[in-house]
Amino acid sequence: MGQRRTLQELTIRDNFMFGAVMVDEALCREFLELVLGFPIESVTVSKEKSIVYHPEYKGVRLDIVAKDEDHTHYNVEMQALRKPKLGRRSRYYHSQIDMELLLAGREYEELSDAYVIFICDFDPFYGKKYRYTFEMACGEDPGVRLEDGSRTIFLSTHGENEEEVPESLVKFLKYVRAELADSTADFEDGYVRKIQEAVKTVKASREMEARYM
Repeated sequence: MGQRRTLQELTIRDNFMFGAVMVDEALCREFLELVLGFPIESVTVSKEKSIVYHPEYKGVRLDIVAKDEDHTHYNVEMQALRKPKLGRRSRYYHSQIDMELLLAGREYEELSDAYVIFICDFDPFYGKKYRYTFEMACGEDPGVRLEDGSRTIFLSTHGENEEEVPESLVKFLKYVRAELADSTADFEDGYVRKIQEAVKTVKASREMEARYM
C-alpha cells in the first residue's frame, strides 16, 4: 500500500480538498451557476453528508449537498477515477435524496427539484464532451419531457467541444485535470483564481491539516 499523500500534495480532484473548498457557500453557488447556466440567489451547503435509512440497505456518502432559496437540491460529486455503472450510481443518489426530501404524509407535488452533478477526471461516455446532461424524455417522442424535477449532469475534464460550453467552465475543468505542479498556474479565469486561493487557505490551516490526518 502506497504512503498517504500529505495535505500539501492534494489538488482539487481529491475529495477532501474538494469538500473543504466547496463548503464555502459563495464558491459553491458560483460553481452551480457556471454548470447550470441560471442565477442562484443563495445556497446552504452540507459537506460529506451520509444518508443511510436501514442497516441492511446500502448508504451513500455525498461529497457536497446544497439547496437554494427555492429548495432545489444539488449533490456534487468529484470522481477522480472511473467507476462502473455511473448511471446506476446517479439513480441511487437521486433516490436517496428523494427519500430524505419527501417525509411521510407529504404530497408528491412537494418533492423538490434535484440535480446530481459528477465532475469526472475522465470521459464517462467517450463523446469528447465537457458536459453531458440527462433528463427523462419519452422514447417515442423525445420532445415530450417527463418533468419529474430530476436532472443528472456529468462534467468531463477530457472534453474537446470548447465552442459548445461556457469558456469559464472549460477553464475550471482544465484546472481540475491539472497535476499538482500545474495547478498553481494562471488559467486566466476569475473563478479558478478564487478556487486556487481557497486551496491555499486550506493548505495553510493547521485545523484542516489535523482533520485530514
